[in-house]
Amino acid sequence: MNNKLKITSLLLIFTLSLSSCGAGMDVLNDLKNLLPEPTQQEVPPPSPAPNAVNQPAIVMDHDSAQNALTDLYERSIPGVVSIKTTSGMEGGQGTGFVYSQDGYIVTNEHVVDGAETIQVDFNSGYKTYGTLVGVDKDSDLAVIKVDAPASELHPLPLGDSSQLKVGQSVVAIGNPFGLNGTMTLGIVSALGRTQESNREFTSGGNFSVADMIQTDAAINPGNSGGPLFDLGGNVIGVNRSITTSSLTLGEPSNSGIGFALPINLLKKVIPALIEDGKFEYSYMGISTLNSELMTLDVINELKLPQMTGVYVLSVSTGSPAEKAGIRGASVNTNMQGLQAGGDLIVAINDHPVRIWDDLIGYLVEFTSPGDTITLTVMRGNEELKLPLVLVERPE
Repeated sequence: MNNKLKITSLLLIFTLSLSSCGAGMDVLNDLKNLLPEPTQQEVPPPSPAPNAVNQPAIVMDHDSAQNALTDLYERSIPGVVSIKTTSGMEGGQGTGFVYSQDGYIVTNEHVVDGAETIQVDFNSGYKTYGTLVGVDKDSDLAVIKVDAPASELHPLPLGDSSQLKVGQSVVAIGNPFGLNGTMTLGIVSALGRTQESNREFTSGGNFSVADMIQTDAAINPGNSGGPLFDLGGNVIGVNRSITTSSLTLGEPSNSGIGFALPINLLKKVIPALIEDGKFEYSYMGISTLNSELMTLDVINELKLPQMTGVYVLSVSTGSPAEKAGIRGASVNTNMQGLQAGGDLIVAINDHPVRIWDDLIGYLVEFTSPGDTITLTVMRGNEELKLPLVLVERPE
């Protein structure tokens, strides 16, 4: 079965890469941070999510923990759906979930990419065809509309991904390998990860998906587009991809490293897709040196004043960055292919920038095209504050 997954294998020796939706782990035994029963939340307009009220931890014995997971599943499964697509003689499968009572379903863009027909199967056994409302290749999100009885539509409550902590327990429910309604348990392994989006520059390369949640909850092909829950039953992410190995035989499967889109990004993108069919991202117009390449040797060769920040390699002609006076690299060094002289971005609106993930994450979550931001850059040992007017990402 074609599970409609983007698969980019990676070599085990030194490099890692992505294949959409998979991961696996041993089930955790410690569930001491159960959150209170959730209530359905109204989706806010595109703006930073408010801080959630900290709830006291509830200490549970083993039976209580088991009952809590069972209750979470029983409350959530009516809102989780299977997405089946056809394109010519080929078929694909993924997962989605009910977003609203009026029949909107959320899934990944790559699940429905190129689909001629979209079938939505509910846990009750009810099946219907869906209509594609809008897609966003940048975030890999899509919205489907179904005409289904109100009794079949159970919108899932949305949480606040800004409140997530590494080590927090999470639950995935989806349809891995066509095994509908599969529930797996894991933790938040890391936060603020960045991946390539599904949309390419016209000149080559890809834009970025920011602020991704890394988890070891077992997700596999078929889980794409499904919900990642906190233990209160709130959706805090949309499962998107896994890290796999080029030595994996057959269907890509879990490696213990999966990635989910943060729910706060969904809260911005989905209302725009429903209303306008698209969502616009802020754009600066710079290319940067990958954070993993910022070794001590490179930092010393570039004569950078500090070890953290985003080093600007080039600035696009006519871009907001060029108009703001951001400088790209232009001076040859003793390292082949490495040029010095570029600005080092160390803050955006006084929010510290250590690596590229910090910069792109802030742009996506807290800004919109037309906003004016202030970049703090180090040019040699001089600190500059440069205002920059953001525009929409180019086609």
